[in-house]
Amino acid sequence: MGKNKLLVVEDDAGLQKQLRWSLDAYDVVAADDRETALAQLRRHQPAVVTMDLGLPPDPDGASEGLALLSHILDAAPDTKVIILSGNQERAYALKAIAMGAYDFHQKPLDADTLSLVIARAFYLHAMQQENRRMLQIQSDSPLAGIISRDPAMLKVCRSVEKVAPSSASVMLLGDSGSGKELLARGLHQLSTRHDKRFVAINCAAIPEQLLESELFGYEKGAFTGAQRQTPGKLELAHGGTFFLDEIGDMAPALQAKLLRFLQERVIERVGGRSEISVDVRVVCATHRNLKTLAAQGGFREDLYYRLSEIVLTIPPLRERAGDRALLAHHFRNKFCASESRSMLAFSAEALAAIEAHAWPGNVREMENCIRRAVIMADGPQLTPADLGLPDGQEETLNLRQVREAAEYGVMVKALARVDGNIVKAAELLGVSRPTLYDLMNHHGLK
Repeated sequence: MGKNKLLVVEDDAGLQKQLRWSLDAYDVVAADDRETALAQLRRHQPAVVTMDLGLPPDPDGASEGLALLSHILDAAPDTKVIILSGNQERAYALKAIAMGAYDFHQKPLDADTLSLVIARAFYLHAMQQENRRMLQIQSDSPLAGIISRDPAMLKVCRSVEKVAPSSASVMLLGDSGSGKELLARGLHQLSTRHDKRFVAINCAAIPEQLLESELFGYEKGAFTGAQRQTPGKLELAHGGTFFLDEIGDMAPALQAKLLRFLQERVIERVGGRSEISVDVRVVCATHRNLKTLAAQGGFREDLYYRLSEIVLTIPPLRERAGDRALLAHHFRNKFCASESRSMLAFSAEALAAIEAHAWPGNVREMENCIRRAVIMADGPQLTPADLGLPDGQEETLNLRQVREAAEYGVMVKALARVDGNIVKAAELLGVSRPTLYDLMNHHGLK
């Protein structure tokens, strides 16, 4: 395996020679001005660049160096640029970091420290490329859009994999933006119908008077404006999967027609008299509680049971342990790549704000929020202000502190429940009376 390419931008011939000698672990290519550096960048596409900010024709300033940095980050946003600066250039170096440079190293150079910084930069670049490769692999899988470590969400994904090969109707229950259509597409891709069409329709987005013709199609002259025969979405999905989103918003008259289709597997176009056989697998979704709605008369009970052979409930993002930060990092990586921005980092306050926010719009809300932040952010870090979120208080993750806080809280609740009776509190907590006294003394409880 060949050596990694390293571009060294330095106009001092002696220092350039020293860098070549001390960095012989890399395939060093050199440049002494902006134009040469850009030519070397296009030719060799190095992962890491070290550069002096004082380049001709402004060797005592930083205008050429900062202009080169801007060109590098525009042309190759993932490139790790390490600024080599003297004490008097510290302000310029910090400005370069704010623009997106990876790091800076002060002159006079320490070869060992600089080698360590460069090695770390190459490692980070390699990890980012590997992450991109893995994301690409994942994007080819049926459940590519589902990013989660939450046990409840992973259980839903396993259920999708089990149910997909069957012909059973599936109902997906979950809040808006929680990923219902992604799971429906996953059901289709994992089924035997994957080579046929996946057709989706949102019952809440189409007026009641138009939804029937959208579903079942219409014959020429069936109504004003019906100038030609038009097949409906059910007919177009023949052989594949038909996804009915927000089924709870469907009008009662259409519910009856859908029920007939599910029983007979035939449709009649609006204005038509002939029956058309349609073979589709029906998947529906709603954010409403259809069982309660059916009991109240707002949804046909017989249709509910037809559609709910398999019911999968998708947990909202606020209940998915650890997924808020996980998804935030995923979307940050995705949009930094798609918007050709150098890799941005979340500040500690931003991550705390992300984890504290309830995300009522779920994953869709977070995706839009992170995309907007990546596009609009000025510095190398994403802050709560970039995200449009209030500052969050960083969550305590120290196990001892969390355990002691939990002990204190449960003791206070137990003592309150038994009106301060130590014997009853000890029984309730499952400890001996001396142990409870010790714990109370430890936590300063009287």
